[in-house]
Amino acid sequence: MEFHILPIVTLFMLTVATNAALSPEFYWKSMLPTTPMPKAITDLLHPDWKEEKERCLDVGNGGVEKGNQGEGGGTDVNVGGGNGGVSVHTAPKGKPVHVEVGPHSPFDYNYAASETQLHDDPNVVLFFLEKNLHHGTKLDLHFSQTSTVEATFLPRPLADSIPFSSNNVNDILHRFSIKEGSDEAQVVKNTISECEGPIIRGEEKRCVTSLESMVDFATSTLGNNIDAISTRVGKEREWQQYKIAPGVKKLGEKGVVCHKEKYPYAVFYCHKSDNTNAYSVPLEGADGSRAKAVAVCHTDTSNWNPKHLAFQVLKVQPGTVPVCHFLPQDHVVFIPK
Repeated sequence: MEFHILPIVTLFMLTVATNAALSPEFYWKSMLPTTPMPKAITDLLHPDWKEEKERCLDVGNGGVEKGNQGEGGGTDVNVGGGNGGVSVHTAPKGKPVHVEVGPHSPFDYNYAASETQLHDDPNVVLFFLEKNLHHGTKLDLHFSQTSTVEATFLPRPLADSIPFSSNNVNDILHRFSIKEGSDEAQVVKNTISECEGPIIRGEEKRCVTSLESMVDFATSTLGNNIDAISTRVGKEREWQQYKIAPGVKKLGEKGVVCHKEKYPYAVFYCHKSDNTNAYSVPLEGADGSRAKAVAVCHTDTSNWNPKHLAFQVLKVQPGTVPVCHFLPQDHVVFIPK
């Protein structure tokens, strides 16, 4: 599904880009001078703002598939490929169950997954248990190159001038030439609804409509001495088996995770929790390729909706075990250095 921004928006972006002092990239460097931009961010900069070529590939919008014990005692886990996916084998040779993401993101922990969402659809993210995050765990992964991104960041002055509220949906649709009743219109409504939804107790959240706002939220909650990390792989591959290599590293016990939303321009759902463990996970492919994924584990899920997707997939109860997920290609975690 693609959105098309009006030509006047593109013209405005090109005009602003000529002034480096106003560019989102300049703002990042002024606020976070020792923090390199992850590829998940540089992919969303307007071409005129990019200073360096892409150096790596991120993990595709994938999730994890919980399987059975593999040979040698390793846990078999499959990670969705292509557009991403989560599937769970209900028996050693059972049919995988794919979970369709409905109007709410799986990262909105207030939402309850319905049984009708448990059917074949790859556009999801799977949750898994922290106990599987160890050397020897086997995963079927599909690393894909980031697709062409039209929904780039807008400079903050422009983003702030565009309404972002359920009270102004008709104006928003008109500005971006989106037809009422279309799939694109429903995506816009869903994203705004999620951003306006209630917060989980113990968390802070904000939907940011510009890179500058993302930086402000991360620094206001964590300070300026932070790292920004996304999942990376060395080379695009089709499905193959990976194994978690030695060297799983715990990056921190609190952070700000920003999830990319579907919208005509770059919008991220960012939330901060002190009950979060972030990990760097080295992976070795069967063909010798290597990857480094970012996993985020939520250690306190007691305030999540009891019917959330994670609990249905993992067959666990809220607040009983840490629940984890890998960060898709276009998501970012900020952690204290």
